[in-house]
Amino acid sequence: MIDAEKTSKDSILSLTACAVIALVATAAGILVFGATFLLILIPIAACVAAAYRIHNTGLQKRNELVESANRLNQTTVEVLATAVDARDKIGTGHVRRTQIYALGLGRAVGMSQDSLDALRLGSLLHDIGKLAIPDHILSKPDSLTPAEIEKVKTHCTIGASILEEIEFPYPVVPIVRYHHESWDGTGYPSALKGNRIPLGARILAIADTYDALRSERPFRKPMSRNEARTHISNLAGSRFDPDLVQHFLKNLTRFEVEIAAAGVDYPKEVAPQRRAIEGKSYVERIQSANREVFALFELVREFGESDSLGAMLKLFVAKLGELMPTDTCAVYLLHEGNEFASVAEVSGQNADIFMSKRVRVGEGATGIVLKNLEPVVNVNPDLDFSISQFDLVQEYQTMASVPLISESGLVGAVSIYTSAINEYEDEHIRILTTIADIAARAIEKLQTHARTRAHAMTDTMTGLPNARSLQVQFEREVARADRSNSNFQVIMLDLDGFKGVNDTFGHKVGDQMLREVGEVIYSQLREYDFLARYGGDEFIALVPDMTDLDVAELCERIEQAVRAFRLDVKGGRSASVGVSLGAAAFPEKGESLDQLVVAADRAMYARKTNRKNRELMRETQAPEIDDLRSALSRLPEAAPGGLIVELDESAVLIDSVN
Repeated sequence: MIDAEKTSKDSILSLTACAVIALVATAAGILVFGATFLLILIPIAACVAAAYRIHNTGLQKRNELVESANRLNQTTVEVLATAVDARDKIGTGHVRRTQIYALGLGRAVGMSQDSLDALRLGSLLHDIGKLAIPDHILSKPDSLTPAEIEKVKTHCTIGASILEEIEFPYPVVPIVRYHHESWDGTGYPSALKGNRIPLGARILAIADTYDALRSERPFRKPMSRNEARTHISNLAGSRFDPDLVQHFLKNLTRFEVEIAAAGVDYPKEVAPQRRAIEGKSYVERIQSANREVFALFELVREFGESDSLGAMLKLFVAKLGELMPTDTCAVYLLHEGNEFASVAEVSGQNADIFMSKRVRVGEGATGIVLKNLEPVVNVNPDLDFSISQFDLVQEYQTMASVPLISESGLVGAVSIYTSAINEYEDEHIRILTTIADIAARAIEKLQTHARTRAHAMTDTMTGLPNARSLQVQFEREVARADRSNSNFQVIMLDLDGFKGVNDTFGHKVGDQMLREVGEVIYSQLREYDFLARYGGDEFIALVPDMTDLDVAELCERIEQAVRAFRLDVKGGRSASVGVSLGAAAFPEKGESLDQLVVAADRAMYARKTNRKNRELMRETQAPEIDDLRSALSRLPEAAPGGLIVELDESAVLIDSVN
């Protein structure tokens, strides 16, 4: 900076010296030449006076230019410092308040004018090194990782390196370099201790920290005045010079009066989030841009970390609600066939109503977006509602909808509805479109993942869950049974005669038989029961909260349903199979799936053996039964009190009735 006052003083000294020399010369001339010398001196004096006036005018103009240049330089520095301040999410006015605190404390301890001038610039530029720190670190709404902390620490040396290129007339660079040093030697970048830390840096450390404590940060709310005072006082002797802390706290009220007079006092309340963009100052615009960049960075990271579509969509609508005025935000996902889209996630007002909404492609505002793959903005919200929802329509002033387009094509649309503003602005739609593009890619990725996972958990032949899915469901049932102190049963099902179907009609018919019989078995189960194809011609069902009697009745129904099923085959023929079943209860028969499958398998073979024994008995007793039927047919009709004969396929019972 140019020192106009020093320049003016130098000129005055020079002129004074010239005047003294002129007086001495005049006195000498009078002594030598007498009074006539004055006649010669008058025109010379007139010329000197004119020259003096011209010199003064030039000097004044020069001083004005110097002052103007100084003001311009100071303004440039303040603008640069404010821009850096806005980039770091610490709130408007931080550098100006820090400067007032620092200069006030410097005057209180009697710093020289040059030192105060250095402190004036150093307090404005102390964070210039943060230009080299990534935005996502400066704006992170959480505690920094150790690696991120180390990165932030570099801003002191980087800032000093930047300012070393400028030939300041005052010691500005040491203030910037060392303002994060600690009195006890635990600071950075050089671990200086005590009075080895430059006085200006020690002063700036207190001023900077106090204002940061009073300001809102991404990861915490601002401290109150008393809380910040206590915090600074507690750090005296460790972080800060204790004498300077005493002076700071003693004069704090005076500093705060000066801050209020400068118009940079701490905000009494948070400004409304929905303030019109045109009304924002350039500082607010920079801060808004940084919030947007960080929000987008967080979205990409959090979308990437989501392992379920539902969780990702909840995050999607929540972020939109933070960044723009929305009373309701709904995400529509396209159905297979691309004829309809249904609401998959909604936040805000009337969420229960929106969750049941389904739109046809090409109908309504959202439907038009799905058809044309172009946004619609500031249209009447009633386009998306039926006549029966008239009351709902009255709640919104405007709406906007943008398509969700991934690399492989359209996946849906996101629509926002609000009554807070009359129309959305271009900036709103730009943000909405940007986030929608990020979300579309994440949705496609999660849908693909879900399909892949479903394919891995599904039997491709029957469409039923496979053995891997069975294991997962079994673990869920175990957890549920443990929580509720209940049980469930594992039912093993093995098709009888399936090999004969393959041998007689071919594997194509056998595959169809597996699918059809799977549906027959599934139809006999409750909605919350679970059926999986275990392998080959075997199925396993998990049925919770059933007694042994209930399971026996269920098995009987399944046997009858499968036995009654006929699969029509070409040529007027039909194929059929039977089924053998066995059940085992958790935890009585085992606590692992393998144990219960073995137990159910044993029960199934025992049941199958009993059935075969009955069939064998039926076959060996068939001739005797036929002879008995023939003899009985020749008997006269039984009179009351006679013999009653009851026959079935496996036994003959003859009771005497009195």
